[in-house]
Amino acid sequence: MRLHTSRGLVAALIIILLWAVSLITALSLPFRGGLYFLAIPLVPIVMFFYTGLFITSHDAMHGVVVPGNRRLNNLIGSLCSIAYALFSFERLKTEHWKHHREPASAHDPDYHDGTHKGFFRWYLRFLGRYITWKQLLGMAIAFNVLKYGFGLSDFNLLALWVLPNILSTLQLFLFGTYLPHREPESGYDDSHHARSSKYSEFISFLTCYHFGYHHEHHQYPNVPWWHLPSVRREVMAQ
Repeated sequence: MRLHTSRGLVAALIIILLWAVSLITALSLPFRGGLYFLAIPLVPIVMFFYTGLFITSHDAMHGVVVPGNRRLNNLIGSLCSIAYALFSFERLKTEHWKHHREPASAHDPDYHDGTHKGFFRWYLRFLGRYITWKQLLGMAIAFNVLKYGFGLSDFNLLALWVLPNILSTLQLFLFGTYLPHREPESGYDDSHHARSSKYSEFISFLTCYHFGYHHEHHQYPNVPWWHLPSVRREVMAQ
């Protein structure tokens, strides 16, 4: 337990640090004289660490960031949820556990309603369940504070803050909801209603911090993201 506690905390702090460094660096770089294309490689980098920020918040919902200290675990989860897009950690946690209790059902807040099965229609419904007008207002205020208070350009804010954040939600939805919980033609074959990707561990990490090993996550929800490959190897061996 001590090993897992320390590793979970270290993993969380590294992701938070990398997210902060990547975002601050990207926002502070000057793109002048037609050199806007130089921002292109920065977009997936910032997006990747934004996704890591949410994955850390997700692990905190399961109490596995700091298993031995619930208060610190929830504090880290709250900070990551707020930094990601001003989300309420407690609300996300409540809705997420509904998803685990009855995945891919009418009671699952992450699932489609039967008429929104297509990727984008499901994605928009998924976002609509979580985003509030208070969040949008807060993000608009933050945008203007960064623009007028810190002198950041519209280009930097839109291309290297807003866009990576939006792309991160698409990444999380694609690999963490749509692909794992989309109903197979033959129907679901167990109570988890989830499938795992067949990617290599390296590709699995790049796609969504091993969130694609989703069946294992539902089987063992107390396993942190960085330990899912080991669990999948054990399950496959059996």
